[in-house]
Amino acid sequence: MRFGLTKRQLVLLLVVLALGLATAALQLGGASDLTVFLVSTGALAGLAWVVSFATEAVGQRFGPAVTGFLQSTLGNLPELFIVLFALSAGELVVARFSILGSLFANALLVLGLVIVAGATHARDGVMRFGRRLPNDTATLLLLAVFTIVLLGVSDKVGDRASRHQVAISSVGAVVLLAVYGTFLASYLRSDQPREESTLEVRVPLGLALGLLAASGVAAAFVSDWFVGSLDTAVDKLGISKAFTGLVIVGVAGNAVENVVGITLAAKGQNDLAISVVKNSVTQIAAFLYPALVLLSLLFATHLTFVLNPVYVAALLVMAIAVWQVSGDGEALAFEGWALVGLFVVLATLTWFE
Repeated sequence: MRFGLTKRQLVLLLVVLALGLATAALQLGGASDLTVFLVSTGALAGLAWVVSFATEAVGQRFGPAVTGFLQSTLGNLPELFIVLFALSAGELVVARFSILGSLFANALLVLGLVIVAGATHARDGVMRFGRRLPNDTATLLLLAVFTIVLLGVSDKVGDRASRHQVAISSVGAVVLLAVYGTFLASYLRSDQPREESTLEVRVPLGLALGLLAASGVAAAFVSDWFVGSLDTAVDKLGISKAFTGLVIVGVAGNAVENVVGITLAAKGQNDLAISVVKNSVTQIAAFLYPALVLLSLLFATHLTFVLNPVYVAALLVMAIAVWQVSGDGEALAFEGWALVGLFVVLATLTWFE
C-alpha cells in the first residue's frame, strides 16, 4: 500500500486521472465535440467516485449523519458545475433537466438499488433503518414539490402571478433554503456514533482533503468542457438535451450515491446507506435547486421552478413513492425495484419527448 491506499484504489485513481487528462488533451487539441462529450462523461463519473472515496475517508472520524451530509454535499459538485456552466451558456434545458435528473436519479434509481442491496443482504429479506431521516426528508421533498406545483399551475392557467415567475421562484428559493437550514442544524446535532467504515484502510486525512480539493477543481473544468461539447454531440447521437440532462448527467453525476449507497447497504450499514442517499435527495430539492435559482439571477438566463406539467406530475409521484417506501423504516426488495422501474419509465418518456 502507498499513501494509505490499496492497489485497487490506486489503480482507480490513476484511471480517473487518465480520463481527466484525456478530456483536457482532447479539448485543447481540437478533437470533435462528440469525442470530448463521451470522454468527459466518463471523467465526471470517475471524479464522482474520487469525491465519494475521499469524503468517506474524512467521514471515518464522524457518525453517519455528518458523513452522509459530507458525501451528499460534495458528491453534488459535478451537477452544480454543470448547471452553472449551462446557465452561463444559455442552455436552460440542460440546466433544468440536469437538476431534475439528479433528483430523480437519487430518489428513484439510487434509492431503489440501495433498498434492493439492503433487503438482499438481510437474513429475513427486510432492510431496516431509522425512520426519522426518511420522514424528515419526505417533508422537505414535499415542500419543494409543492412550491414547484404552485408555480407550474400558475404558469399553465396564465394568471397574473405567472408574469412574475422569476420573483416568485426567488422567494420560494429563500424559503426552502431557510427551512433546509433549520433541518440541517437539528439533524447534525442528533448524530449517532460512527459505524465501521467500508474503506479497507484508514486513509490519511491530509491525502483525503487533497483529493477532495483536486477533484473539485477538476470537476469544474470537466463540466465546462462537457457543456461546451453538448450541442454538437447530442445532434450526432440523436438524443435530446432533456434526455442528456435527465439520464446521462443524472446517472453519471450521481455515481457517488450509486457506489457508496449500494456498497454500504450490501455490507449491512443501512442507516449510513439511507443517510447518504436521502441526504442527497434533500439537498438537491431543498438546497441545490433553490440555490441555483438564486445564482441564476447573476446570468442572463434565469432558472425557475416552472416545469412542464408532465415533470410536475412526475415529481409528485416520486415524492409520494419515496415517502411510502421509506417512511416506516423498513423496505423490501420489490419496493426498491418499483422505484427503479419508475425511473426507467420516466427516462423512456423523456427519450420520446
